[in-house]
Amino acid sequence: MKDTLELQKFYPEEIGITEVTQNEKEIYIHVSVQSKNCTCPKCGVASEHKHGTYKRKLQDLPILGRTTYLIVNAYEYQCDNSSCDVTTFVENVDGFLNYYSRMTERCEDFICTLALETSCEGSARICRSMNLKTSGDSIIRLLTKRYVAQPEVPCGSIIGVDDFAFKKRHTYGTIIVDEATHKPVAILDGRDGKTLKEWLSKNKHVKAVTRDRASAYSAAIKEILPDAMQIADRFHLHQNLLEAIRNTISSVLPVDIRIPSDSNSIAEPSVENDSKKNAIQCG
Repeated sequence: MKDTLELQKFYPEEIGITEVTQNEKEIYIHVSVQSKNCTCPKCGVASEHKHGTYKRKLQDLPILGRTTYLIVNAYEYQCDNSSCDVTTFVENVDGFLNYYSRMTERCEDFICTLALETSCEGSARICRSMNLKTSGDSIIRLLTKRYVAQPEVPCGSIIGVDDFAFKKRHTYGTIIVDEATHKPVAILDGRDGKTLKEWLSKNKHVKAVTRDRASAYSAAIKEILPDAMQIADRFHLHQNLLEAIRNTISSVLPVDIRIPSDSNSIAEPSVENDSKKNAIQCG
C-alpha cells in the first residue's frame, strides 16, 4: 500500500478541500470555508447574516514546483452594526486568508521575508523561478500595506530626528529614533516638518529632541512642543564649532595675504647665459 499526501493536513480546520485539479504547470485546490460568523474589518462586530456566496482565487505556495491556486467558495456577510459604513464584507480565516487578499498569508510571509533579505526586484525574480507569480511593484505594495497595518511603536521622552533619502535628490523622509532603545519608532514622508508636526501632536510626552540644524525641524518642534529641549547632535556640534572658528579667522585675517617680494634678491641674468641662449636659438 502506497502512502498518499493528504493536503487537508496543510490547511486550517475551517477550510475543507472539495476537489483538486491540475495540469502541467498549475494546481487548483477547490476549498470551502466552514465558518458560522465573521467579524467586520471596520467596526469589529461579529455578524452571522450571510449576504451571498462567491468564489475567490488566491495564490498559495507552490507545490512540487507548480503554481498553486486556491479556489475558495466563500460567503459574503452583511454587517449587523447599523452605524457602520461597511454594508458587506468578505469571509476570512485569521492567519490564513485575509479580506480581499490575492494570496494566502503564508505566501505573503514568504515573499516579504525574501524581499527583506534581498530586494523587491530580486525577490520577484526568485519567485518567478519558483513559479510563484508576482512582481517587484506588487511586493512593494505588499510591504507598504504591512507597514501601515503595524501598530504605532511607543517611544520615550527623548527622541532623535533626522532626514534621509528614499531616492537621492528626489524623495526624502524623516526618521524618528528612541534615544533610550536606539530603535526607529516612526518613518515619515518628507522633511519639511509637516509630518513631524502631526507626529509630535500625538506624542506630547516628548521632553527633549536631538536634531540636525534644519530650520524646518526646529520650527516644528518649537510650535508643537515649546517647552521641549532641542539638542544638536555631535556631528552638527562639530560643524558649528568649525564654522565658528572659520568665521573668527575670517574676521581677523584679511581675505588676501600678499607676500612682498625683495627686488634685490632677484639675480640679474648673466652675459654668459644670454650668449648660450642666443647660440641655441641660432642653431
